[in-house]
Amino acid sequence: MMSSGYFVDWDGNVRSVDDPGGGYLCEADLPARYVAITTKTGTLVHEATFYRSLADIEKAGIKAGLVPGAHPWGRKADGF
Repeated sequence: MMSSGYFVDWDGNVRSVDDPGGGYLCEADLPARYVAITTKTGTLVHEATFYRSLADIEKAGIKAGLVPGAHPWGRKADGF
């Protein structure tokens, strides 16, 4: 299920559920506030908390910047 909102990736960047980048897909469970980030074949690569807005992330005490889907996941040094 897709829904507009945000999550924090493994590098500490905020990403949109609608455009996670990296060729990944997102499935959000809104009541559980859970986001599963998967490959196109369904392999789970990351799990995160779902936030409805950037203000909700700020209220949670998370200081992270929003990156576009074009921003790479991981670093070259990590094999990405």
